[in-house]
Amino acid sequence: MKRLVLLSLLLAFTAGAVAQTNQTVGSTLQSNTASEPVISSNGPLVPGFGKNFPANSDPNEVKLAQQVRHQLLLLPYYSLFDDLEYSVQGRTVTLSGSVTNIHSQTKKDAQRAVEHIEGVESVVNNIQVLPPAPFDEQLRRQVYAQLIRSGGLSQYFWQAAPSIHIIVLHQNITLKGYVDSKGDKYLAAITAKEIPDAFKVEDDLQVVK
Repeated sequence: MKRLVLLSLLLAFTAGAVAQTNQTVGSTLQSNTASEPVISSNGPLVPGFGKNFPANSDPNEVKLAQQVRHQLLLLPYYSLFDDLEYSVQGRTVTLSGSVTNIHSQTKKDAQRAVEHIEGVESVVNNIQVLPPAPFDEQLRRQVYAQLIRSGGLSQYFWQAAPSIHIIVLHQNITLKGYVDSKGDKYLAAITAKEIPDAFKVEDDLQVVK
């Protein structure tokens, strides 16, 4: 009887130890996967910006990210009212951001362009197509008109591909992109907030020197 009890205790202890070991291994694998570095555009795609990647990035992922960036910048329907972003982890590319309803085809075109890149195994397409809304469209034009008339902000719209992007959804404005100084970042936000039809203004502009 004593031997039977001891044997039962031994089996229970062994099963518990195995379960704990499996849980630890599983947690370690999840932790390692989560800790893998992700290369991202870190903002809307704009020629001349976002080309530098972390020094410790995997060379294969860097090469993949460069090709993704190149293909996305070739898309024909991409304006200052759109926001295309991406990230690369392993062989998976995630597309994000938003496009206006008039450029809804860009969501499909972006995925198609990235899927054809050698080395890409899967594409997660999280690009949002903004709903058609006359008030939002009017607000986009108002913000643009105000920004190009404010101080030195017009310089960010001289290029064929402006470095400031204006995203409007339900009359909420988000400014994204790149400026040269904190002063320009502040001026852009203040200018957008002065437009009476805007409900909220979010300033996501990055200062790049």
